[in-house]
Amino acid sequence: MLLLLLFGFIAGAATAVSPCALPVLPVVFAAGATGGRKRPAGIATGLALSFTFATVLLVYLISALGLSDSIIRYFAIGVLLIFGLSLVIPSVSMRLEGIISRVTARSAGRISSATQGDGTKDGFWSGVLIGSGLGLVYAPCAGPILAGVITVSASQSFSAGRMGVALAYGLGSALTFYALMLGGRRLITPLAKRSQTFQYAIGAVMIVVAVGMFANLDTKFQTAIASDLPAFLVNPTESLERSKTAQAKLTALRGDRAAAYTSSDTKQGEKLPDIAVAPDFVGTQRWFNTPGNRPLTKASLRGKVYLVDFWTYTCINCIRTFPYLKAWQKKYEDKGFEIVGVHTPEFAFEKSASNVQGAINQNGLDYAVAQDNDFKTWDAFRNQYWPAHYLIDAKGMIRDIHYGEGKYLETEEAIRSLLRENGVRGLGTDATRSVKAEHATSFKISPETYLGAARADRYEGEMPSADTSNYGSKTIKLVPSTFRLGGVWKVGEQGATAGSGAFLDFRTVSRRTFLVLGSKGNRPRRMQVLLDGRPISAADAGSDVKNGVATISNQRPYRLVDTGKIETHMLTLRPAPGISGYAFTFG
Repeated sequence: MLLLLLFGFIAGAATAVSPCALPVLPVVFAAGATGGRKRPAGIATGLALSFTFATVLLVYLISALGLSDSIIRYFAIGVLLIFGLSLVIPSVSMRLEGIISRVTARSAGRISSATQGDGTKDGFWSGVLIGSGLGLVYAPCAGPILAGVITVSASQSFSAGRMGVALAYGLGSALTFYALMLGGRRLITPLAKRSQTFQYAIGAVMIVVAVGMFANLDTKFQTAIASDLPAFLVNPTESLERSKTAQAKLTALRGDRAAAYTSSDTKQGEKLPDIAVAPDFVGTQRWFNTPGNRPLTKASLRGKVYLVDFWTYTCINCIRTFPYLKAWQKKYEDKGFEIVGVHTPEFAFEKSASNVQGAINQNGLDYAVAQDNDFKTWDAFRNQYWPAHYLIDAKGMIRDIHYGEGKYLETEEAIRSLLRENGVRGLGTDATRSVKAEHATSFKISPETYLGAARADRYEGEMPSADTSNYGSKTIKLVPSTFRLGGVWKVGEQGATAGSGAFLDFRTVSRRTFLVLGSKGNRPRRMQVLLDGRPISAADAGSDVKNGVATISNQRPYRLVDTGKIETHMLTLRPAPGISGYAFTFG
């Protein structure tokens, strides 16, 4: 734990001098250069505490109340604006003085007097309030170490360890800013003493920064700077934060789910091992395709061989396994074999029972399916992957496990082996060889890529934060398997919703490109699809694209590109406002 705290402190200190912090620096220097001698210390204290609060505790409150993530940013803008006004308008200064005095149960003195440095007021508490606003502005700069412990859901557990790492990160940044404030204060103190106008100039700087933030100019500036600077300047401690040691400590701190069982590797003809006692189906919601839609239990399945399939309906890898699952169910259901699908959602909208029912109908699944919205059955099986197949014998033991696509012949042979153990004869030929289905490629292609702020990566330039921003239209050179946003996007934790003039460029390396999309209210909206700057041709278009346009309605994976072979292309998407994107997958 001490090592992780140290890593967090170092990463926080380095982040304070990275391009992400540039929009904050004018206020740091302006506020730190004025006021009583203790104002810099107050700013550093307020920044460290509010940064910790914003990155850990406040997420619980926002999630629980269903508030917008932008509320943090707007509060911070309000704090900066009020303090800027207090430096240029005496009446605002007096009103703010009264508020601070009541909160701290002591006289904080007039801020205007403090900014003149008369020595009678130390300026600490006004600094705390300014720092509190700055901490909220600065919170999106959190790097990989802090991202690893930030809670993104009110359902996740809180721990002192998470708070400790966030506080260490905030302290690293706050002390760096404190040193910068002290240095700046020494440089401009003579100027501050010579001119009352200096106070008004400082207030004007704070007001300008607040207005610029309201117009999202700070995020545009960060993106422009990060796009043109080397990676080691954009994130100077990335190698430290992503090191194996740091990531191992983070895994322990987060209390990640129990390690998954090892995938089976039994040779044909060998007896399948007893891996573990199969758990029951726990914490489920609605059941589908069962008598009366009643839940199945481990006890009700005893005496049968059954396969538990963990899936989610936007997972293209899961969808590609369905033809095999359906073939096995059809061939062996009268031999004492069943499949139980466990739908564990990756995105919030996948928790909808009607959406799951629609996916079951669309994919022609006639075996039992349970909703596992709270990951209870997922955790009981120690699962960590979509798709995942757990084969269970008639006595309730897990005997074979496979993660991901592939090994269909091996899985079917394991099914047949357990049926034979159960006394079944006359199984005939296998069903797998007759299945015609789409397969994942074995070549190196672009990896799965998420658009939401919680897991966004492979983004060229400054990573998008959970906010509404105009990402501009400046041309950015993309390396293979990276993407950029353009125009107005509202980025959330799980996805990004198009606004005015929105577009997305992705330099893909693949044959097929899929993107989980949805439209607000499931209302059909159009999205233009371009390949290498031209409307995609019918020969290269996926099945969901007609005449260079995809019509987006309900949330699901849309098939956008199928070039017939693996190639590198520039894919450009121009979605209508109200269309949301979540995750790319490739084949």
